Amino acid sequence: MNTTTKTAELIRERIEAMPIGEPFTPTAFLECGTRASVDQTLSRLVKAGSIERVTRGVFVRPEVSRFVGKVMPEPLKVAETVAKTTGAVVQIHGAEAARRLELTTQVPTQSVFVTSGPSKRIRVGKMEIRLQHVCQRKLALAGRPAGLALAAMWYLGKKEVTPALVEKIRRKLGSSEFEVLKSATSSMPAWMSDAIFRNERMAAHA
Repeated sequence: MNTTTKTAELIRERIEAMPIGEPFTPTAFLECGTRASVDQTLSRLVKAGSIERVTRGVFVRPEVSRFVGKVMPEPLKVAETVAKTTGAVVQIHGAEAARRLELTTQVPTQSVFVTSGPSKRIRVGKMEIRLQHVCQRKLALAGRPAGLALAAMWYLGKKEVTPALVEKIRRKLGSSEFEVLKSATSSMPAWMSDAIFRNERMAAHA
């Protein structure tokens, strides 16, 4: 078995072991061979229909639905996969975070995520995913419910983030996750940590 064939076999085995619908990049296979041989193998697998190219440099073994055919991965998974190549952090945009926590009824019309990496636009079929660069403190607690709450409060702003709104967040998160949110007050602006502090005082006197 020559080196190219061996690389191709290793990559196929790794892809088959991956969860269906989980996006990946060529960097996942750099132990299998040179970058050129990895790219060549992935291109062949795309042509053979074994995998799909989601966007430039991102691939997936697609989930197949009997109703709609091939299902592309969720925008968040694509954004996280792209960001991972540079070690960047990704978080759901505050508008979507506020909707998920039922702090607003507005539904965002675009797939936008905030990141510690560079701002960029990613085409996935007819859809566009936007990555928007923000400062590191806006990404504190990314990837967990308390991080969603933090993103929502940054988005809603000083006028909207009242002790009453913090109380809604407390109920949504539950006591243990709310404690995690409180642990990040050092990375919050004064108006945000103040709303949490005033909510604490209200809860203590209730």
